[in-house]
Amino acid sequence: MSEVGLHIRDKGNGRPLVLIHGWSCPGQFFQGQIDCLHSEARCLVPDLPGHGKTGNRLPLTIEAAAEALHAELVTREIFDAVVCGWSMGALVAYAMIERFGADRLSSLVAIDMTPKVLNTADWQNGTLNGLTADLNQVFLNAIVADWPKLPGRIAGRLFADGLTSKPDSRELARNEIAKADPVLLRPMWASLTAQDFRQLLGEFPVPFHLAAGCRSQLYGPGVHQWHEENVPDFHLHLFERSGHAPHMEEPDRFNELLLKLISD
Repeated sequence: MSEVGLHIRDKGNGRPLVLIHGWSCPGQFFQGQIDCLHSEARCLVPDLPGHGKTGNRLPLTIEAAAEALHAELVTREIFDAVVCGWSMGALVAYAMIERFGADRLSSLVAIDMTPKVLNTADWQNGTLNGLTADLNQVFLNAIVADWPKLPGRIAGRLFADGLTSKPDSRELARNEIAKADPVLLRPMWASLTAQDFRQLLGEFPVPFHLAAGCRSQLYGPGVHQWHEENVPDFHLHLFERSGHAPHMEEPDRFNELLLKLISD
């Protein structure tokens, strides 16, 4: 582990599998993948800036996260990696590819994510709740002030709409999110919502897999269709009983997808 950079759990042997978490949900949200796949893959799981054991050691931006992650891949001599980014983690992967290319990657898996979170006049495939720049400013103002109320709400939106998630999963998510520091999360959310990777995805350099929850409360079929129409070498994997976190909601099937990719 770097003394000043990202905290990374590095476990297992085999082809590198880089698992990049989402906003407010640090690396332990991939524990199910580490437990299942570490005998087949070398699992590299960072805590991004503002999260977990990395905390405030790095600038609190997507760009800084991408640069720090690439530096770790170089230091650890990682090549031919399957990179899996969940939500914000996908944006970090895109930013890394945009800056440094994809020579160290074999393929990418994005978990239930859009290339641009905010809805605008020319883009209606942001969040399903219609988040715009003005509404986002309201949320940014509330992250610190209203933090005690937010972990339960955030956790609830991770899981499938209309289905009862396992109570232990929802409670685990709420408890882990509640440990976060909202002062650090706020600038990461501001950076996340400032990103627009539509152009990059239209010229994506490696096979692209979108693992999408059919019951996601965040992103809908329009996001899937946009990827199908714009991303080269695109593969859509729909998870019928999942929301925003198919790796947690349908872990067996999700892990099978990752195992296939690391075995190819």
